[in-house]
Amino acid sequence: QVQLVESGGGLVQAGDSLRLSCAASTLALRPYTVGWFRQAPGKEREFVAAINWSGSKIEYSNSAKDRFTIARANAKGPINLHMSNLKPEDTAVYYCSADINHPWMAGSAVENYGYWGQGTQVTVSS
Repeated sequence: QVQLVESGGGLVQAGDSLRLSCAASTLALRPYTVGWFRQAPGKEREFVAAINWSGSKIEYSNSAKDRFTIARANAKGPINLHMSNLKPEDTAVYYCSADINHPWMAGSAVENYGYWGQGTQVTVSS
């Protein structure tokens, strides 16, 4: 059974930084792309950032660009999302996801990701 586990969410103030981490079991046996998505109450799930299996391709949403950094030490290790200068509009449940069918890509399409974590809450107060 594939499992993705996120950690690192919490309550912070505007301007603070936070690091989310995603660990994958079973998937460590094959290459995969990791995407971070978020969903705020009453809104659709939206793409935040993605990194391919080797770390050679990275994509960010416009809202994440210049403030967030996605990184992985190797193809099998945890994937971190460093978030800085957080804003109240960043408040959402953040989900880690894995795409095993396109490991060379860093795609933003939610339908490419077949595995999802349970999500971790990030709340940014003003």
